[in-house]
Parts: sequence; structure tokens; C-alpha cells
Amino acid sequence: MVRIMTADEPTSTTITVDGTLSGEDIEPVHTCCMQALSRGKPVLLHLRQVSTIDERGRTMLRRLAAEGVKLTANGIYSAYIVDEIQSAGLGKRRCSR
Repeated sequence: MVRIMTADEPTSTTITVDGTLSGEDIEPVHTCCMQALSRGKPVLLHLRQVSTIDERGRTMLRRLAAEGVKLTANGIYSAYIVDEIQSAGLGKRRCSR
């Protein structure tokens, strides 16, 4: 199960996710992020209380980072995944929108 909250500010959009990034929970997060990106403002995806990220979830996070979504996380597990993606050099291509 996933819970997605969106805060649309004048200069950016923050999307906060609780739950899991696996199975059928991946697509709603991806769709929400892509819709936010289409508005032309910087997007921050914050993994707040994410307990599971499967390989498809990691792939989605890598793709979002490559599209310019800034990733942040709470918790050791989610923060490790985000750090791993960022240290691979992804997410730096278009972050300066």
C-alpha cells in the first residue's frame, strides 16, 4: 500500500510517499511525479516512511532522478537507496530547473 501527498508550491512541487515502492504501488508514484514534472517546476520526491523498495521501485527512482526529480528520504533503508542512486551520478542532469 502506498500513500502519496503532493504539496504544489509556486516555485516547486514536493511529493511525499509513505508505504511501499513495489508491485502495483510503483505506477501511481511514477504518474504523480511525471505530472508534476510536466508543470515545469522543480520536483522533490521525499520517501518518508517507505518500508520496501523492490528492483522495479529502484529502477523508477533512477529514471525519475535522471528526469530531474530530486530524491530525499527518512530512515536508514530509504536513505541508503537514495544515496546509492545519487552517488551513481543520476539526478544531476536537469536539477537546476
